[in-house]
Amino acid sequence: MTDLKQFEVWFIPGSQHLYGPAALKQVAINAQQVAGALDNAPAIPVSIVFKPVVKTPAEATALLQAANTAPDCIGIITWCHTFSPSKMWINGLKSLNKPILHLHTQFNQDLPWSTIDMDFMNLNQAAHGDREHGFIMSRLRLNRKVVVGFWQDAGVQEQIGAWCRSAAAWYDWQGAKFARFGDNMREVAVTEGDKVAAQIQFGYSVNGYGVGDLVKSVNAVTDLQITKLCEEYQEAYNTAKELRKGGAKHNSVREAARIELGLRAFLTAGDFKGYTDTFEDLHGLAQLPGIASQRLMADGYGFGAEGDWKTCALVRAMKVMASGLKGGTSFMEDYTYHLNPQGMLVLGAHMLEICPSIAKGKPSLEVHPLGIGGKADPARLVFDTPAGAGLNASIMHLGNRFRLLVNEVDVVAPPKPLPKLPVARALWICRPNLQVAATCWIHAGGAHHTGFSQAVTTEMLEDFADMAGLELAIIDAKTELRSFKQELRNNEVYYALRSGLAV
Repeated sequence: MTDLKQFEVWFIPGSQHLYGPAALKQVAINAQQVAGALDNAPAIPVSIVFKPVVKTPAEATALLQAANTAPDCIGIITWCHTFSPSKMWINGLKSLNKPILHLHTQFNQDLPWSTIDMDFMNLNQAAHGDREHGFIMSRLRLNRKVVVGFWQDAGVQEQIGAWCRSAAAWYDWQGAKFARFGDNMREVAVTEGDKVAAQIQFGYSVNGYGVGDLVKSVNAVTDLQITKLCEEYQEAYNTAKELRKGGAKHNSVREAARIELGLRAFLTAGDFKGYTDTFEDLHGLAQLPGIASQRLMADGYGFGAEGDWKTCALVRAMKVMASGLKGGTSFMEDYTYHLNPQGMLVLGAHMLEICPSIAKGKPSLEVHPLGIGGKADPARLVFDTPAGAGLNASIMHLGNRFRLLVNEVDVVAPPKPLPKLPVARALWICRPNLQVAATCWIHAGGAHHTGFSQAVTTEMLEDFADMAGLELAIIDAKTELRSFKQELRNNEVYYALRSGLAV
């Protein structure tokens, strides 16, 4: 789990010398109190660091350029306590390469009706100071989040916290490396994409490695390491007697442990944050990595099956966003439907690779035939997912842009046991319903692979899309097919014209 408290968000208040030293002193005192409260707010997972009040163009430029190069700074929050003329911010904002949140608040919650005077009015001018600030960011076409409300309100702090989680995920993408073992599944379109375009826009790199490179690492694992990991498996999961030491299928478990240890060593040595593999390219491996991929995801790695590097990177980002929150996050696939008119459901699963962070209760370690791939029976963790709200998110490359597609869902318990389905799985109801959601998903070109989460929220993904310059399409309880299709058409025009917008 990523410790988000290691990251800093700089809290930068704005004012000007017009108000005199006494007022500026009070602005700094008040702003420092606001920053301290946000830093201590349970909903905000990062460190909020107060910075001096910006009063001149030189101060604004110097501070924002310092934020660019500060290694732990993942973004800034601005607040104009008084009136801070926006021309003084232009050069700083033009150079800013970190995410920005515009907090539109006021130090006092209530107006002091019986004592309010012009001194109070001059000091507390966020109502129009922030409008001036908002104009220049709009004129500069800056993607940013605007949060409006009293700074002590839980809802305001939750919005800031969601943005901070997205900023941490965006920071994590910068310079991230993702490894592909083999290519993507043959003849599949949606898992393809422009990796150079992704690196330019998102900051992470995706490169291929021969399966032989991985096999070399797997073969270097010692028997003692394997035995120790098998003991860890037995302690952590429900394990049948035949899978334990001396059992008929114990060797399958040992081979799975060997693959996990080799894969983990390869990723650690290369400082990778995620990887892909494919069942069509396993030369030299005895079985498809099953429990290995599940456990690596549980430790925060991104994963994409069949060479799906876009979903791999998305899962990693969602893992960072979800750090410390209740509920898990996993690679997922829409696998099959329950089309009963009394209640239509989606059964999500994959061949093996579903993260146990979404498990209800203690998973079972099992070994079964895979059915495809022509390899030995792989070990995997089997479990159901707890009921509750969740979402599926998918990134597609459309040629001239990347699109992030989100569908909110409600996970439910299976109405009957699934004794012959030896994979981890989740069962959900799509919002607003399966017919509308699936129709919209298909119109949007949504992939069959997704990042599934019961911790990450739509708000976090919306903030992340703004930071990443991603087109965003959301399918939720309010979605109507006609409006959704028109939104997609409008987006085509917008992104075709976007590069020509003047500032």
